[in-house]
Amino acid sequence: MSRLEAKKPSLCKSEPLTTERVRTTLSVLKRIVTSCYGPSGRLKQLHNGFGGYVCTTSQSSALLSHLLVTHPILKILTTSVQNHVSSFSDCGLFTAILCCNLIENVQRLGLTPTTVIRLNKHLVSLCISYLKSETCGCRIPVDFSSTQILLCLVRSILTSKPACMLTRKETEHVSALILRAFLLTIPGNAEGHIILGKSLIVPLKDQRVIDSTVLPGILIEMAEVQLMRLLPIKKSTALKVALFCTTLSGDISDTGEGTVVVSYGISLENAVLDQLLNLGRQLVSDHVDLVLCQKVIHPSLKQFLNMHRVIAIDRIGVTLMEPLTKMTGTQPIGSLGSISPNSYGSVKDVCTVKFGSKHFFHLIPNEATICSLLLCSRNDTTWDELKLTCQTALHVLQLTLKEPWALLGGGCTETHLAAYIRHKTHNDPESILKDDECTQTELHLIAEAFCSALESVVGSLEHDGGEILTDMKYGHLWSVQADSTCVANWQDLLSQCGCGLYNSQEELSWSFLRSTHHPFVPQTCLPHEAVGSASNLTLDCLTAKLSGLQVAVETANLILDLSYVIEDKN
Repeated sequence: MSRLEAKKPSLCKSEPLTTERVRTTLSVLKRIVTSCYGPSGRLKQLHNGFGGYVCTTSQSSALLSHLLVTHPILKILTTSVQNHVSSFSDCGLFTAILCCNLIENVQRLGLTPTTVIRLNKHLVSLCISYLKSETCGCRIPVDFSSTQILLCLVRSILTSKPACMLTRKETEHVSALILRAFLLTIPGNAEGHIILGKSLIVPLKDQRVIDSTVLPGILIEMAEVQLMRLLPIKKSTALKVALFCTTLSGDISDTGEGTVVVSYGISLENAVLDQLLNLGRQLVSDHVDLVLCQKVIHPSLKQFLNMHRVIAIDRIGVTLMEPLTKMTGTQPIGSLGSISPNSYGSVKDVCTVKFGSKHFFHLIPNEATICSLLLCSRNDTTWDELKLTCQTALHVLQLTLKEPWALLGGGCTETHLAAYIRHKTHNDPESILKDDECTQTELHLIAEAFCSALESVVGSLEHDGGEILTDMKYGHLWSVQADSTCVANWQDLLSQCGCGLYNSQEELSWSFLRSTHHPFVPQTCLPHEAVGSASNLTLDCLTAKLSGLQVAVETANLILDLSYVIEDKN
């Protein structure tokens, strides 16, 4: 009999944020995510001490999924960020840094959590209302009839991921491919409710990035010997396709959704094989040209189909089943019984292609809403990071199609927003407080902590000891190299603001980020001619940024409101 142990009492800790251990762990997490932020962010290498896979990244999705977090408060923060990234793909580091900064800043004020939470909600509501308004000075429309803004959006995502190790030429090439892959997923005759297709990323490692390309349809990787055995199909009409999601190997333990009837004294294996051959005869009589199977096809059935000039490809895998269903219009067949005519689909054509050392069977669709992005990279590490970045960019384009607006990037939205909040809280506090019991003094304290948290996110973009300035007209960010801060004439040093919309030739005045100055109203209502003339803007996804802003504030409020942490030690 095993020894019985008495249950240990749960460990109860009050006011968790006041303990030095919690503050230290939050500070460490903040330093990790802050050092990853932006185009010049520092890479992190995550690996198990006992060996295995090594992840080199600066992206929040890869970073947080490989980071082992044990403290309950840190788990709340990292889980919130991961949930945001799983839904929006972008702005994960922004969310994490802003949340850490908010917690850190308001703790110094000594205000009650109730007051802090209530005012934080007012301020984030003010931010979201402003960023969605027509008067917003950092929001630009995205015109899908032109590629200029869309390319800027994709390029901004690629350049913010230094672990991709892309040159400028490679960045331009991959940006164009991502945009083309996305546009191919939009139906040509789309009206009203649009159902997007899918972009499949196919790995081609140890190849030049510049060799990456996009093809309409689906590529199935196969050995060269297998491709040589496939008979060419010459047909003027579309090719009929049957797609099986069950095994056709003759395995008795897996007959799919149907049943196999076996007479007394008959071998089970022979009965199943007869059933497979009967299935093959129906496929031939139904004039099927191509049979695709998720699992294995029995050699005898494959030989039978080949004799009747039907191409049979097996071991496709579960990953391609959904795209194949969408592209061919088939209903996956899950039994060995009679097949309904409605289960068949079609493709326009098939061919074989070779890229690098790999050979593929290419299914060409009738309508190109499914495409394959053949993504090349020099090694495994950069390919993994580049794949993740391409998936993020494709998702951001989908979000932008739903809400066709973008925010100015490079830190300009954050500094502009901080200037707007300071002006609003100093000049019109009644519109924010309304019937709230909080005082204007409390509002000013929390607003300053909130703005400082936004500016600290912007400060995280600088990793080389340089200085960050803001102009007193637009509230945009301007960067200065570390050895240039002693020069009096900023106009000679500064070229463009962080987003690239404005240049220093205008009559502007600047001040250091987080320096004391009188609140000013940043210019709102972005001029269309300014946006149209800028060809190389740095942009952020509006939908992802708004969600990140809201998640950061809500998570900070949740953590600040914690009175006890109760841990079960059993």
